[in-house]
Amino acid sequence: MAKSIDDINVLLVDDVSQARRFVEVILSGMGVNQVFTANDGRSALDFLGVEIDMVDLIICDWQMPRMSGLELLKQVRVIAPDMPFMMVTGRSDIKSVTEARDLGVNAYIAKPFSPQDFEKKMKTLLRYM
Repeated sequence: MAKSIDDINVLLVDDVSQARRFVEVILSGMGVNQVFTANDGRSALDFLGVEIDMVDLIICDWQMPRMSGLELLKQVRVIAPDMPFMMVTGRSDIKSVTEARDLGVNAYIAKPFSPQDFEKKMKTLLRYM
C-alpha cells in the first residue's frame, strides 16, 4: 500500500544550498513529514549508517564533491536495496539515464524543473512505496 506524503521522511542530498532549499520548500508544500539534508554523498552515507530507519526516500543530486549521487546510489543499493531513490540532475543524456536505471534508481528528474513537475514525479514515486 502506498504511503501518504505526510507519513514519509526524506533524505535530500545536494551540494548547492539554494537547490536544497528549493526542493525543501516544494516538499514542505506537499506536506512531507520530515526532510533531513546532506551536502554530499559521503555525508548522506554517514547519516544513513546511523539513521537509515528514519529515511523512507532519498532525493539526490548527481554531481557533488566527495561522493557523487551515482556512487551514493550504488552504496544505498547494498545497504537498503528497496529504498526509493530519486536522482535530480542536469544530465539527461541517454547514457547517464541508462546508467542510473541499471543501478536501480526509481525516478529521475532533470534540472531545471518546476515545482509542479517535481510534485508529479514525487506522486508517481510514492505509488511504489
